[in-house]
Amino acid sequence: MGSVKFGSKSIQPTKILCVGRNYVDHIKELNNPVPDHMVVFNKPPSSITTQLNSYQGEPLHYEGEICFMINGGQFCAVGLGLDLTKRQLQSELKSNGLPWERAKAFDGSAVFSRFIAIEGIHVDSLQIELFINCVRVQKGSVSDMIYSPQTILQELATYTSLVDGDIVMTGTPQGVGVVHQGDVFLGRLSCQDQIVLEVEWVAG
Repeated sequence: MGSVKFGSKSIQPTKILCVGRNYVDHIKELNNPVPDHMVVFNKPPSSITTQLNSYQGEPLHYEGEICFMINGGQFCAVGLGLDLTKRQLQSELKSNGLPWERAKAFDGSAVFSRFIAIEGIHVDSLQIELFINCVRVQKGSVSDMIYSPQTILQELATYTSLVDGDIVMTGTPQGVGVVHQGDVFLGRLSCQDQIVLEVEWVAG
C-alpha cells in the first residue's frame, strides 16, 4: 500500500479518485469532446509514489493536478500530484472503445507532494503551476475548472464511499507532455498570490 505525508503522519489511502477532462483548454489540447457528465476513474493504492519516472514500457506523460485528501466526508488537506499516463497505450485503448485503466492505474502512476491542511486556505482561489527545467509548462486555477472541488466531492459521494485518507485528483490544465529522464519538475500551489506549497521531482 502506498502512502502520502500529511503533516507528520503517513496516510494510506484506500483509493485515488481522478477527474478527467475538467479544464476546457486541456480537452481541446487532446482533441477530446467536452463530456456531458463528469469523467471519473480510479487509481489503486499501489499507484502512489513520490518518485517520478520517465519510462514504464513506453514514455510517460505528466499531468499536473491540484489534489485533495478526504476526512469525515470533506476535504481536509490539499497537495500537488502528477497523473502519469501511458499516452500511446491510452490512445490505442480509446480508439478501440476499451477502458484505459491500464494506461492510468499502473504502479507509480500517481506522484504526490506532501499534503497541508486546508484550514485558512480559500479553495476557490487555489492555483497550480508546473515548471520543467525552470520553464513553466502548466498553469491552472480552481476558477478554470468545469467542476469545482466541492461539486466533485458531492458527485463522488453519490456512488462511492469516501474513506478517510482517500485522495481526489481534480484534473489537469493545458500543457501536458512527455517526461524526459533528468528533467527537474517544480510544482507550485498558490492561494491569492501567496505560495502555500512547493515540491520538486527529478525524473528517473
